[in-house]
Amino acid sequence: MKQTLEPGDLPLTWDAQALYDKAERFVQQAHELAKDSWDYALWTSLSLELLARAALSNVHPALLAEADRNASNLISALGFEPVDKFSPKSIQISEVFRRLRTLLPNFQPEHESFGVLHTGRRNMELHSGDLAFDGIKGSSWQPRYYDTCSVLLESMGLSLTDFVGAAEAKAADALIAAAADKSAMAVKGEVEAHRKVWEAKGDAERAKLIAQSELWASRHTGHRVECPACGSPSLVFGEPVAAATRTLADDIIIDRQEHLPTHFECVACGLRINNLSRLAVVGIADRFTNTQEYDAAQFYAPEEDEWAAYEDDNNER
Repeated sequence: MKQTLEPGDLPLTWDAQALYDKAERFVQQAHELAKDSWDYALWTSLSLELLARAALSNVHPALLAEADRNASNLISALGFEPVDKFSPKSIQISEVFRRLRTLLPNFQPEHESFGVLHTGRRNMELHSGDLAFDGIKGSSWQPRYYDTCSVLLESMGLSLTDFVGAAEAKAADALIAAAADKSAMAVKGEVEAHRKVWEAKGDAERAKLIAQSELWASRHTGHRVECPACGSPSLVFGEPVAAATRTLADDIIIDRQEHLPTHFECVACGLRINNLSRLAVVGIADRFTNTQEYDAAQFYAPEEDEWAAYEDDNNER
């Protein structure tokens, strides 16, 4: 028996590498933005959809084809050219996640549900008047985002480092580990104990302590937050997770460097919390940016010669 039809080059619509490259393009766009911004969340949702489609296509491109009366999508995804003109159409993203859940052993129900939620917010953001990503803390979704991406990447023989670079992958691993640390839940008891002591104080004493914490928080370097126990101004401290970026605006040099929280302190009620996983439990684990500004003229001015005020040394023989 002679086969008269041979598959040709696979259209980019279904191609796993093309889908992955686009997902990487979107996530690179996301990393140009502040991690707590709505548009950062939007770009990551776009990257997640393309990454999920790439993972499904990597199993077989035909799995992406939406059923149609002439099976044109399936024929195209198999590498053949349909006789009739048509516009390729793939399955909805919720179905992509459903199929990945069936196919990939490590793709768990929580990965599927997060994928549907994150891309669903994207649809709401783009196709309605709702501000779907506004007011949502990064620490509430970023660990699940990176964990889901990690499983999808693993199915293609890739890693988070391949996808987002070494520095961001290191921060992502820390976020994933913190979210998985069940022992960190004990910090809720510590917060509640400090809250009870705080509420037992008189109004005058609380006002004095709040004023002290306000002054302390304004004089120390850190990221200012509200204490989860007493509500006073307090600080989260952290470690850099990326190289500093430098920009020039109106003759002012601005250095920005992203930090991952490591510990928290409130001088009003005395609450202290160490460890990212414990910070995540009480909702103060969001990454923050440390910003420093310099006057450009002073920054680039040549250094003064420390010997300029001295006469030349003419004591040579």
